[in-house]
Amino acid sequence: MYSFMGGGLFCAGVGNILLIVSTVTDYWMQYRHSGSFMHQGLWRYCLTGKCYLHTDSVAYWDATRAFMILSLLAGIIGIIIGIMAFMQYSSFNKFDKTFVASILYFISCLFVLLAMAIYTAVTVNYYGKRYGHWRFSWSYIIGWVAVVLNFFAGIFYMCAYRMHESPQSSNSR
Repeated sequence: MYSFMGGGLFCAGVGNILLIVSTVTDYWMQYRHSGSFMHQGLWRYCLTGKCYLHTDSVAYWDATRAFMILSLLAGIIGIIIGIMAFMQYSSFNKFDKTFVASILYFISCLFVLLAMAIYTAVTVNYYGKRYGHWRFSWSYIIGWVAVVLNFFAGIFYMCAYRMHESPQSSNSR
């Protein structure tokens, strides 16, 4: 059980670090505009070495930002509860912490998946038609890696919950 929880905490920790890096960096997309290369993130766009804040409130950027931040919050709370499951903190005996941590990791995974899907759909539709030379960049890619890591963190904690639950159900029969 503890090995599953350790694997889940490792995946969640690395996943949340990647979420933070992905959310704050400016390399979600790169493209050529007016003969020079540009790159942009969720908060800024950069042209010839100078970066500028996105001043427009574009719905898909706002939605992507919101889902990334919600994912980080769910992941951080999941890590805290996951650590408390190791400590067997007694004031939370009413619920199984491994189950709650797994649900929070799955929610975090869902939020990142929504953010990435929204960004992907709008970017491919908009930039794919207007610019010939564009591509997703490394910040975007590590966002997808964070989806996978948060999913596996949820799987590991769900396995730990099932292992913890099965001896109790077999003893009660």
